[in-house]
Amino acid sequence: MEGIGNYRFEIKLSADKLEAGIILKVDETELDNIVVMESDVLKALQAQKVSFGIKHEVVQAICTTPANFANVFVTIAAGSPHVVGEDGYVEYPYLKTIEAGTGPKELEDGRVDFYNVTSIPNVVKGQLLAKKIPAGQGQPGKTVTGEPIAPKAGKEVILKPGKNVVQNPERTMIYAAMDGQVSFTDQDKMNVFPVFEVNGDVDFGVGNIDFVGTVVIRGNVLNGFRVKASGDIRVLGSVEGAELDAGGSIEIKSGIVAQDKGSIVAGHDIRTSFIQNANVTAANQIIVTQSIMFSNVRAGKQIICKGAKGIIIGGVLQAGEKIGARIFGNNSATPTVLEVGVKPELRQELASLQKELQDVYENLRKTDQGLGVLNQILQVTGELPPEKRVMQIKLTNTRLVLEKESKALESRKKDVEAELLGEGPAAVDAYHVMYPGIKMTFGKLVHFIKHEYARTRFMVIDGEISSTTLL
Repeated sequence: MEGIGNYRFEIKLSADKLEAGIILKVDETELDNIVVMESDVLKALQAQKVSFGIKHEVVQAICTTPANFANVFVTIAAGSPHVVGEDGYVEYPYLKTIEAGTGPKELEDGRVDFYNVTSIPNVVKGQLLAKKIPAGQGQPGKTVTGEPIAPKAGKEVILKPGKNVVQNPERTMIYAAMDGQVSFTDQDKMNVFPVFEVNGDVDFGVGNIDFVGTVVIRGNVLNGFRVKASGDIRVLGSVEGAELDAGGSIEIKSGIVAQDKGSIVAGHDIRTSFIQNANVTAANQIIVTQSIMFSNVRAGKQIICKGAKGIIIGGVLQAGEKIGARIFGNNSATPTVLEVGVKPELRQELASLQKELQDVYENLRKTDQGLGVLNQILQVTGELPPEKRVMQIKLTNTRLVLEKESKALESRKKDVEAELLGEGPAAVDAYHVMYPGIKMTFGKLVHFIKHEYARTRFMVIDGEISSTTLL
């Protein structure tokens, strides 16, 4: 506090020193007698080490009409906050050539072919597939007292090469190591797989398919048949009560009518127009344009049904992050179960990894103990007997294997922990309406819908399932 004549200044700094305020302290009886000089204001600021971001127009206003500022707090200096850099991201140059060729094509007789609009993302050996764009470093800031505020860099992104791809030495680009089709598998790893095409239905004329690559079916997959692929599976028709298992994504153009038979499992995403009486599981997300009816559907992250109909009725749906649909349920209050916010398979895997690592560390300890004893014998006697020499070689080889195993387990454990930490607030979004009959579960919290909700988001707030209106 700085006293000058018949008034004094009180300077207040915010906790982060990004703002300074001033109060002109004066007795009400002295309002007509005070004269404030600019040098007095600056001297008061200097006494509190305020030197940056001073609002000179405020200083002048205080000096010109001090009575207007008597005993009133006013901001007189503002610092410059640091700027957080933009997060890094990945560009996919190969998609530009694919997108340019999408859309229905006109045939020679003038008709339009609407049946072959699905674009197959084929690439050639040496083609650039992904490019890492580094995170921005941000901009430094400064407090009102002139102290620098360090910038904060954005979050870096990590390229995840899979099979049949190569990286440049800097690990900022991914190239195709062979001709084939791009496929994203578990943990968003980028792969290139060869393509196997079926020009009709998967029926008795074709039989079951098990292919180390990507499978494209230009017809339907009929009841009882199996299609397994290490890459993606793309079906331009429909899927009946069949078994589809893809390491990457599954795209079904027409939809799934399974009659409670078979299963659809993908290591990444599943996209289709409708799901009816089916068992469907995706490690990442499931995108449906029309409807999900009386099915068991599970996604590691999101289940979204947001097309023109966008309706979910019956069955059990589980998602780690969000379930969203235009309409949930119907006027008949058909029982429908929605479970969000838990990733039990990841938590189970983490517990298993921790147990495996513990066993590996214990075996490493015993191996090192054995090698230590042999080294002591060697130091004392100058050589090892033949049987001890054989034991030393075996223990050394065992240690190399255990070290390699521990590194692989530690890497996977780190990935799982990062994915669990990355869990955001789980939500259920009803973009149009949610009817009664819905059982909603967030972890251990359960909520039954007993009346209609319009344009509503449900999520856990302060330990309870709460609802807010969607804009």
